[in-house]
Amino acid sequence: MELSTRETWTVIHGLVLGTLFLLAFAGGLAGLWSLRPGLITAAGIKERMKRLYWGTWIMAVTAWLTVITGTWIVYPWYRVKLSPVGDNLYAGCEGAIVPGPSCSPRDFLKSNVSGATAEWHGLGMEWKEHIGWAAPILATAAAFLIVYYGPRLIARPWLRAAVITLFVAAFAAAVVAGAFGAFLNKVAPVI
Repeated sequence: MELSTRETWTVIHGLVLGTLFLLAFAGGLAGLWSLRPGLITAAGIKERMKRLYWGTWIMAVTAWLTVITGTWIVYPWYRVKLSPVGDNLYAGCEGAIVPGPSCSPRDFLKSNVSGATAEWHGLGMEWKEHIGWAAPILATAAAFLIVYYGPRLIARPWLRAAVITLFVAAFAAAVVAGAFGAFLNKVAPVI
């Protein structure tokens, strides 16, 4: 199996960084959920907080790396505008089965050459572009609060619940962006 440079970056963006994000989320959520009075000892708090700090910051950094690679590496390949022929903006896509050198993934979707695919761009890509940026912002906010309050989160269940809400919202934003990304790459791959 051989991957092109574009396919390699798509794998790094979606699969590698996405997997790290999911693992960090699972660990962070479990750590936050278990920060309850009576469940952990003083030694356990110290050990658990260290893992929580690392896990949440890894999640935040991974989210930033994911949106940065998506926005400035993968996305320009998706959105490249190829030269139109006369009035036909999507002339290079005529008869195409998949996007190629004369038909970008964006043009492939908007041309409807393989069925009613324009909505994949109109809804899917627009949502993916914008909701994806919410994930690192929310993950960073949650990580900051965890570092700032540390073990004091144990005595403040309302604050722990707020941090969990931020954390889950970051995950939800990443899931929406990731799902749209996977579906879009299935319909119009960046090759």
